[in-house]
Order: sequence, then C-alpha cells, then structure tokens
Amino acid sequence: MSDEMMLRAEGLSKTYYSTDPPTQVLNGIDLAVNKGEFLTIMGASGSGKSTLLYSISGMDRPTGGTVSLEGRDLTSLNDNEMSKVRLTSMGFIFQQAYFLNNLNIRDNILLPALKATPKDKDAVIARIDALMERFGIAHVKTHGITQVSGGQLQRASICRALSAGPSILFADEPTGALNSSMTIEVMDALTDVHSEGTTLVMVTHDPACAARADRVIYLRDGLLVDSRELGKWTSEQATQREDDLLAWLRKNGF
Repeated sequence: MSDEMMLRAEGLSKTYYSTDPPTQVLNGIDLAVNKGEFLTIMGASGSGKSTLLYSISGMDRPTGGTVSLEGRDLTSLNDNEMSKVRLTSMGFIFQQAYFLNNLNIRDNILLPALKATPKDKDAVIARIDALMERFGIAHVKTHGITQVSGGQLQRASICRALSAGPSILFADEPTGALNSSMTIEVMDALTDVHSEGTTLVMVTHDPACAARADRVIYLRDGLLVDSRELGKWTSEQATQREDDLLAWLRKNGF
C-alpha cells in the first residue's frame, strides 16, 4: 500500500435539520485513505457509515469539515464542479444497480463513460468491451437488465464504475442484495480490482466482505471509535481472518 494520500476528511460533520430536533449523524470525523488502499467502513445500523461514504464522495454535502481528493478541496466546489469530479475521478457501486430499463447491459455501462470522455468514443468503447470480457459478462452485453443474474448485474456495476478510469472507487453495501455465491463472485471481482492498485472504500455489514480489506474502521453514533489493520488478503487465510475480524467487531458492540 502506498503512503501517498488519496483522500482526507477533517472534522467531518453532518446534521439533518429536517427533523425536530435536528439529527446529527456525523460528529467530527477525521479520516485518511492512502492511494491503493482498500478501506472498509463498518458499524451498527444508524451509526453513520453510509452518510460518511456519501459525504467523502461528494454525493452529499457535509455540514462541517473538509474533504480533499488528491489534494483538491471538494467541499469548496459548486454542484457542477462536484458532478464533474464524480463523473471523471470517482466510481460508484450501490446495493441496487440503478441501471436504465430501456438500455441493454453494454449501453448502461457505456453511457457515463461516453459522457466523461465524449471526444474519444472508439477508445471508450474498446475499454468497456475489455472490462466486460475481464469480468465475465461479455456474453450478456445485449441482454436487458432483467435478463441477467444479480451477480452479473453487480459485475456490470463494477465495469460501469471503472469505465472512466477513476482515481477512487466507492461501494455502498455492494453485496447486500446477493446470495452467498453471488457475494463471493462480486467480492472476488472487487479484490481483483484492488490488487491492480485501485483505491477502494466500501461500506458493508458483512464481516466476510470486510475481511477482504486492508483496513477496517468502526463507527458508533457518528464517531470513528476504532480501526484495525488487516494487511493483504489471501484466500488461504480467509477463515482465520474473518474469525479475528468478527471477534474485534463484537468487542466494539457489532
């Protein structure tokens, strides 16, 4: 893992004023993510983990604090500038794929990539086709989104997230709607992406998925209360690694 900083959040807070009284979800979090790191965010339901992911990725605006990506202050950007950063420098994978029903799998992956680099259509198309081949979904490229399995759809989401060559990949419960075999399928794909140097930040409730990461942080009541370094994941150590992580999680009240 490189010591070069990819992302930094300082004093990050988030309060929702639509409730009475207002609800403070994040309470001054400091967080640094190194280039090439695989970081997992965990915590009990309502701890603020998805809010933290959305705040550091520019999907939502924090109430206080700053976020920087490769030295660029994201919290100072206007909405249009932030949208461009998300399109060209970030990739996103969600629990649900959020694909367009009227487009096939390949076109759903192509759409954001062509929007990000409209002047290089041929290169974009070649990159998408190579990604679909790499992740084993080239044979379903003309299928509709209801004609493929959940695992195939999430692998398509990974292709879409990587389509513009992002600096960092964010994943929010990417296996939350999958069965156990599909979960392994998707986590194998994400592990492969990370092994090639992609920076990855993931929210999950699944210790087996979290155990794939280099580091796990634990949130409680909007505070970062603990962190655990795991080192490089190997399939041979998977069971022991998961058991050790689960013991640590239980110690933190998971």
